[in-house]
Amino acid sequence: MSVIFKKTTGLTEAATHYCPGCTHGIAHRLVGEALEELGLLGDTIGCASVGCSIFSYNYFNVDMIECSHGRAPAVATGIKRTVPDKTVFTYQGDGDLAAIGTAEIVHAAHRGENITVIFINNAIYGMTGGQMAPTTLPGQKATTAPAGRIAEFSGRPLKMSEMLAEVPGAAYVERVSLHHPKYIRKAKKAILKGFTCQLAKGGFAMVELLSTCPTGWGLDPVEAMEWLEANMIPYYPLGVLKTPEEV
Repeated sequence: MSVIFKKTTGLTEAATHYCPGCTHGIAHRLVGEALEELGLLGDTIGCASVGCSIFSYNYFNVDMIECSHGRAPAVATGIKRTVPDKTVFTYQGDGDLAAIGTAEIVHAAHRGENITVIFINNAIYGMTGGQMAPTTLPGQKATTAPAGRIAEFSGRPLKMSEMLAEVPGAAYVERVSLHHPKYIRKAKKAILKGFTCQLAKGGFAMVELLSTCPTGWGLDPVEAMEWLEANMIPYYPLGVLKTPEEV
């Protein structure tokens, strides 16, 4: 019997702790598949961030290191400069990358560090109770914004991909989504390109993945997918913002 689909060896056998409908699991699978297909599982070091992804070191079947909140790009920089022959990636949520870690990611991009960043944007703080994040949309409700985000008071959501695409040291920046199989396939291609950019010594690469948080959003999994498409994509348009050929 031919095998149509099987679990990637890029993931361990550990059951994930994510809430039903959360797309962190999809993101994990895509990263694991990409590393397996590129033959990198034995030569990769991942940097786990603080947030819902804090236990990602239990799930990726590669060497992993836990980083202080927001500091994954700095840790990845040190690892890559110490063992430049290894593939190094960070796996970060929007609270880790776009709030406490904003300076770290901006300077890593400006230095042109030859690392790959997997950025999960679910527009809310999932692990700590659904507070407003730097990426929370205008009008979107959160536990710290019960009436919805007010731009005049809290500022507008950060568009990290657009910002980093303007940095000279950034080689590849793309935003994809995980809300539909068609877009998941595109996300897989983007992650593969994020790693191949590093293999080609292209410089800093980041793939932003729009993700759902049914628990934080107060929606069921299907409603969350629909909400992402209707609300997040208009503010965070999908596509390639910078390619290595432009550098």
